[in-house]
Amino acid sequence: MRTVKKKILIVLGTRPEAIKLAPLIIEAKKNSAFEVNVCLTGQHQEMVRQIFDFFEINEDYNLSIMRPNQTLGHITSSILCELPAVIDKVNPEIIIVHGDTTTSFAAALCAYYSKTKVAHVEAGLRTWNKYSPFPEEINRKLTGSISDFHFAPTNLALSNLIKEGVPKDKIIVTGNTVIDALFLAKNKIENNKYESIQFDPLILNKQIVLITGHRRENFGDGFLNICKAVRNLAIRYKEVQFIYPVHLNPNVQKPVYEILNKDSNIHLIPPVDYKEFVFLMSKSYLILSDSGGVQEEAPSLGKPTLVMRDTTERPEALKAGTAKLVGTDANEIEKNVSILLENRDEYKKMSSAKNPYGDGLASKRILEMLEKS
Repeated sequence: MRTVKKKILIVLGTRPEAIKLAPLIIEAKKNSAFEVNVCLTGQHQEMVRQIFDFFEINEDYNLSIMRPNQTLGHITSSILCELPAVIDKVNPEIIIVHGDTTTSFAAALCAYYSKTKVAHVEAGLRTWNKYSPFPEEINRKLTGSISDFHFAPTNLALSNLIKEGVPKDKIIVTGNTVIDALFLAKNKIENNKYESIQFDPLILNKQIVLITGHRRENFGDGFLNICKAVRNLAIRYKEVQFIYPVHLNPNVQKPVYEILNKDSNIHLIPPVDYKEFVFLMSKSYLILSDSGGVQEEAPSLGKPTLVMRDTTERPEALKAGTAKLVGTDANEIEKNVSILLENRDEYKKMSSAKNPYGDGLASKRILEMLEKS
């Protein structure tokens, strides 16, 4: 019987990582087999703080690398310089990283340099196009090539890893921890009878199209086309409310506020915290998004999702029928939103499709494998 706790260091830097790793942190801290340390790189600062406050968790270390207009090179080099001191102090047996961020790749590389084992949560997602999504596709592949444990959310992710030569005994299909987080959030919201502080209930009782957009590959013409489509839809469907929490990146803010600030049924609001976003998702009729996480979360709430990207590393959602790729062509976006607003049968088919991303027990499965390792 193991009497010494296994030391794990969980490293994260962005809001999506914070959401998806929060349930794992909570479970690990309850598990007597582990000594848990959490390190924030600071790739995103305030957005991560909102998530930690909501889930009532704290970090042990914060590298605070965030800078205005930071580049991928700055993020990578800063983590490579700052994280080794934390690794030396904690001396973990395993470093846990998540998904596809620059934080994930840089932290995995630091772990490799210190000869520390790496556990990769949400491993195996692929588009097989190294520039789409950028830089996430390569971040995932490089992190995977370093990792010792691969926690694949689906069987397709498992097959991708096997195709790349990862030993099958180093992979476990867990489901996605974002579903764990969503269930935790729903319980918190329902138990506290949460209501939105942003909107009049009269707005929330109407049909809502919730919009999110932030991806680098959509900067420029992509966002101009998205905005054009949303404006045309708002003019056509006056009773539908288009709610858009606008990402802080200037490449997003400029076209959105220039094009979409003219119509009373378009609501441009600052980025919302996770609690508010889950609440808005639950109130929405359909979702327009270029987010990876939304493709996983929305099916658990029965919300059809139109994905404003040319590729997705989450084809399970497309196959299950919970999501559809529409790219950033304005006509394609307008056509598909119109179908879902007007065709009840098509809407029902998407909204009732089964979520392929899990049952809320991914964190427990991850810790079971790490405990045995």
